Amino acid sequence: MSCSSLESLTRCSVAVDLGAARTRIYAKGAGLIVDQPSVVAMNTHSGTLIAVGQAAERMDGRTPQHIQVIRPVSGGHVVDIDMARRMVRALIGDKLRRFKRRRTMKQAVATVPHDADPLTCRAVIETLNGVGARHVELVEAPIAAAIGCGLPVVRPEGAMVLLCGTTTTQVAVVSLGAVVAAGTVALGGDTIQHSVVQYLRNRHELLLPSQEVRPLHLALLGNGVGGGSGGPVEVQGRDVVSGLARTVTIDPEEVRGAIPDPLTGLLDAIRVVLHRCPPDLVADLAERGMVLAGGTALLPGLADQLREHTGMAVQVAAEPDLCAVHGLAALMRAGVSAAEAVPVPEDSAAAQEEREVVGVPAAGPVGGAEALPEQEAG
Repeated sequence: MSCSSLESLTRCSVAVDLGAARTRIYAKGAGLIVDQPSVVAMNTHSGTLIAVGQAAERMDGRTPQHIQVIRPVSGGHVVDIDMARRMVRALIGDKLRRFKRRRTMKQAVATVPHDADPLTCRAVIETLNGVGARHVELVEAPIAAAIGCGLPVVRPEGAMVLLCGTTTTQVAVVSLGAVVAAGTVALGGDTIQHSVVQYLRNRHELLLPSQEVRPLHLALLGNGVGGGSGGPVEVQGRDVVSGLARTVTIDPEEVRGAIPDPLTGLLDAIRVVLHRCPPDLVADLAERGMVLAGGTALLPGLADQLREHTGMAVQVAAEPDLCAVHGLAALMRAGVSAAEAVPVPEDSAAAQEEREVVGVPAAGPVGGAEALPEQEAG
C-alpha cells in the first residue's frame, strides 16, 4: 500500500484485526472495543451459535457430538466467511449502538497478510460487508505492525519487522510506506505448542490436552519479559501407556530445550529476505536492527537467539500482540503522519470524554459473549 493510499484511511472509523488466535476491533472515539479469541461454538443440529470468544474457547475439547468448536480464521486467512461474519457481529454486539452503528461501520479498515491473494482479500471484505461495512480498506499486516511499533515506515529508510503470529511469522522490510521484501514461515505459537507437547510425550510419556499447555506458556514467560524464569509447573495429562490421568511436575528450563528446533526455518526466512533487499537498506538494518511484534514475540529466548544467529540488534515491541491494531488506529487518526516513527499516542482527551459520556470502555478484553445478538448487516 502506497503512502497516498495510507492517507485515505483517515476516513475510516473502525479497524479490524482478524487473527487466527484473537480478533481485535478498534473504533474511533471508543478505543479497543473487542479483544477476544477467534473461536465460535455452534449447534450442528440447529445451526445456531452457542458462544463466541472466550466462552467458546473454554468449550474446546469438552463438547458433546452436536456442538462444534470452529476457528474461522487460520494463518491470517478467513477460511469460513459465514462463521467469521457471525463471529464479528456477535463480538461487536451492541457496543457501537450508541455510536450509530450503521454509520460507524460504514467505512472500515482491516489487516491482511503480505502474501494475501485476491481470494483472501475478498474473504475479509465480504466478512466485514456482512456486518455493515459498505467500504473496506485493506492494509498489509507488516505495515500496520511496523506503524504500531513506531518504526519510520514512510521515510526512505529500511526497517525490519517480524510479525510472530499463531500459525505463521511474517518477516518484512519496509520503506517509503511499502514492503520492499518479505517472507512467511510456518512458525508461530501453535508450532511452539506442538513442540512442547511432542517433547513431553517423548520425555515423560504424557499426552497433554490443549488447555494444559497454557500454564507452561505462562511459566516460560516468567515475569512477562523475555528470559524471565518461572518455577516448576504441575500439568495433568493422559499417560501414553496406561491411558490413565497422571500429574507430573515440569521445570520450564527443560521445556525451553524443545523450542530451538523450529527456529531454524525462521532464521532461513530472515536470510532470504535480507538477500532480496538492496544494499543500502541492508546497511540501515544493520544499524537499526529488527523489531518483534505479535503474541509469540514474548517467547523467552526468541530475541536472544535471533540476536545471536543474525548479529543484528533485536527489540521486542511494547504490547507486541496489539501492534497491528494500534497501527491501524494510528492511521485512522493521522494518516501518513502516523508512520513518522512517533510512538503510537493514547486516545485523545476528547475521545476519553466521549467514552465517559456514552459509557463505552476504553480498552481491554471484553467479557465472554454468551449473548449473541444476530443484528442485520445494515
